[in-house]
Amino acid sequence: MSQPTNDTAGRPVVLRGGTVLTVDATRQVLAGHDVLVVGDRIAAVGPDLAVPDGTVEIDATGGIVMPGMIDTHRHLWQTAMRGYGADWTLTQYFVWYYLEWGKIFRPADVYAGNLLGAWEALDAGVTTTVDWSHGLRTTEHADAAVDALQAVPGRFVLAYGNIQDAPATWTGAPEFRDFVTRRVTGQDLLGFQIAFDVTGDPAFPEKPAFEVARELGVPVTTHAGVWGATGDDGIRLMHEHGFMTPETVYVHGASLSADSYHRIAATGGSVSVSTESEQSAGQGYPPTWMLRAHGIPVSLSMDTSVWWSGDLFSAMRTTLGADRSREHMAAHARDETVTHAALRAEQVVEWATRGGARALGRGSDLGSIETGKKADLVLIKNDRSPVSFPLLNPHGHVALQAQRGDVHTVLVNGRIVKRDGRLVDVDLAAVRRTVDATVSYLQDQLGPEAWQRGMNPDVPETKVLDNPYTYTDYQSGSTHGH
Repeated sequence: MSQPTNDTAGRPVVLRGGTVLTVDATRQVLAGHDVLVVGDRIAAVGPDLAVPDGTVEIDATGGIVMPGMIDTHRHLWQTAMRGYGADWTLTQYFVWYYLEWGKIFRPADVYAGNLLGAWEALDAGVTTTVDWSHGLRTTEHADAAVDALQAVPGRFVLAYGNIQDAPATWTGAPEFRDFVTRRVTGQDLLGFQIAFDVTGDPAFPEKPAFEVARELGVPVTTHAGVWGATGDDGIRLMHEHGFMTPETVYVHGASLSADSYHRIAATGGSVSVSTESEQSAGQGYPPTWMLRAHGIPVSLSMDTSVWWSGDLFSAMRTTLGADRSREHMAAHARDETVTHAALRAEQVVEWATRGGARALGRGSDLGSIETGKKADLVLIKNDRSPVSFPLLNPHGHVALQAQRGDVHTVLVNGRIVKRDGRLVDVDLAAVRRTVDATVSYLQDQLGPEAWQRGMNPDVPETKVLDNPYTYTDYQSGSTHGH
């Protein structure tokens, strides 16, 4: 069956009669309201709006209209391996991608993963995705990543990284500067970050990469507080050298001490929490309770489809569960009972939308439904499902009841990219062929035995567990007592 095409381009759009979650500063819930989109902006919010001639009308009655969701950390280049590492630990992920097979990915394979992951995000109502692209061994890989993102009508941020080389080396290369000049041109639908980790090595080998980011005026995103890999020493080095800024996004933020949380809070950074990942892989316990205690802004992310779901409904649900589980267990240890949960559904909905916008420096035009803001919108409505009613607690419905199959309509920058539960203007058969070619290539390169063994890889005897990075021999005394 062919995918529908979009015959509404350039026309105003109105979502009629839905329950609107504004996710603004007041967290208003507006029942029976319309949202009018003209061009790339929200033109009006209100009941029974008068609309221009030719407006596309979408019935949102019985549904929820919310801001497009924003994922601040997703390794799109790995999406062609969906589910392959379902039983991995973080160490096994490091072995497969950092030490063994990540280096065989071609630009075509990065393109395939990005293409599939980008469409997957839109299908689930994620209108902005940070492509934490640390498989860019060459600028040809980086060009392929951007080509794929620009082939999909979503909003993306390329977080440029290379796990196979030292950050100081690849950020200092002339071809990297050339890539930035050619491809980072201030487009509204394509942002840019530099992505690398800080090992805590006292020599601070990552310092030149921070200096490049500062010179270019580009934010840094970094996996911080990952058990056995990055921790307090890296945060301290960043802070002492003045590289912690309000634009810095710290991914995971688990396995850190109060000292590190104080430094992040004092410098205004934010943390991207990937709860499914932290729960399963072992970075540390999902730290939302500590982040709230220190007043650190939170956004949500799903990490990689090699393991986990590619939607933020799962992120909201698991984040509520993890936070509340810790709260209950802490109370039980004191022989007490929790009577009122600290983390509320409306808060995780905000983290999945407005929180992501703030983390990306787009709080002024993304992340909430307000007149004048960009028209990145999601309608959750599924008249074929008994789970769609009754709608009593809209924030709770989004966080704990809805799923990607309930995403009826998605707009990005005022353009309809999904309608009536189906993506528009996409040739999924062609996407499948592209992805199948990458899977076949990887299977041929590994061979049948290594491919099967890779789903549960052994750790090389020559490699220290707590340092997967290839550019430094530093071993962390704070985790394994070296």
